[in-house]
Amino acid sequence: MVRIFPFVAVRPGRDAAPQVAAVPYDVVTADEARRIIRDNPMSFLRVSRPDADLPECAPTDPGVYSSARDRFTALISSGVLARDPGPGMYVYRVITSNDTYTGLCCCLHVDDYKSGIIRRHEQTRYDKEEDRTRHIDTVNAHTGPVVLIYRDRAGLARYITTLVSGSPDAEVRWNDGSVHQIYRISDSAVVALLEEHFSQVGRVYIADGHHRAKSAVNVAGMRRDSGVDIGEAERFMGVLFSDSGVRIHGYSRLVHDLGGRSPGEFMKEIAQYCLVLPYGKVNNGSFQIPPHSDRPHVFHMYLTGLWYECILKETAGSDLIGSLDVSLLQHQVLEHILGITDPRGDARLQYLGGARPVADLEAMVDRGDYAVAFSMQPVQVSTVLSIADANGIMPPKSTWFEPKLLSGLVIHTLS
Repeated sequence: MVRIFPFVAVRPGRDAAPQVAAVPYDVVTADEARRIIRDNPMSFLRVSRPDADLPECAPTDPGVYSSARDRFTALISSGVLARDPGPGMYVYRVITSNDTYTGLCCCLHVDDYKSGIIRRHEQTRYDKEEDRTRHIDTVNAHTGPVVLIYRDRAGLARYITTLVSGSPDAEVRWNDGSVHQIYRISDSAVVALLEEHFSQVGRVYIADGHHRAKSAVNVAGMRRDSGVDIGEAERFMGVLFSDSGVRIHGYSRLVHDLGGRSPGEFMKEIAQYCLVLPYGKVNNGSFQIPPHSDRPHVFHMYLTGLWYECILKETAGSDLIGSLDVSLLQHQVLEHILGITDPRGDARLQYLGGARPVADLEAMVDRGDYAVAFSMQPVQVSTVLSIADANGIMPPKSTWFEPKLLSGLVIHTLS
């Protein structure tokens, strides 16, 4: 059973929310965060990405984390952020031009992560895990939510949408055209009903925020080991979406060079593994390229100004992970042809999130930043959940989930 909990959130008021709201800490570089902060000193990136404010310090310097704590405290002291009068849950709704995503913001228990009730499908990197562990511990807060998926049963997702009524407690119109809304649920009877509904859900699955979740578990463990009452540290903040209430995009790959080969030589080698066909003109404003073929295991390649449809000739049978397109591309093309054996650490290989237009891939190759780009088809949500159920770990950058939530609109403090 899944345990969910209300909490007393720290939040910006309706007027301050548009200035405070920020992209997640891990989707911008320090330089990008610095430019955002320069243009908007109230941006929550000053808390979630404090290294951007202190370029003279190493990102792991203790002073970087203490500065995040000080800025968070200052936002509360100045009244920009305020603590709710009592515990509650929160509906987080994202409205885009194509979809409306409605999730429930609440707390989950770190022990449910450890026991496998909360499932993961990605590995965490130690350096990123260590950074967020120190950040949570020093700031004494979970400053960004973990995005999770549940299998919808008995109309639970529909019930959560009914909790949206009246004016939102906060609304932010973001620069990508999306609208982010927060609705506070303070009725104890409704909160109890939500707790009861989720107690009938067997598992939930991390979609986005693997490092935030693992770091929250780390902080709880550290505080337990210290022998103090850990209180709210045994819980972390998440937003729960139904399995039909999220969208997955493919995650593109870009490679700096062709390993000393000419484009023609590379085409001959890739033809050993793929049927390679000219694609023709693409809609470069879209997030993905629709296949011409109805065969499985199709990806698209941009090389020397042209798009090609590549249909993999061999698959890995029934193994869920081995038969993923990203696994086949890694094994048959990136590893065998280009010698990229470490998809997590090889500097020749870079990734571009799926909610970026195809034009961005073209521009990066056309500028000469990369020699070739691969645009991948999205994985099905059901496939991700099945892999997590089997305790499988997907290759890095296999999925790009939507919605992407903003930071600073709801914060969970540990005391």
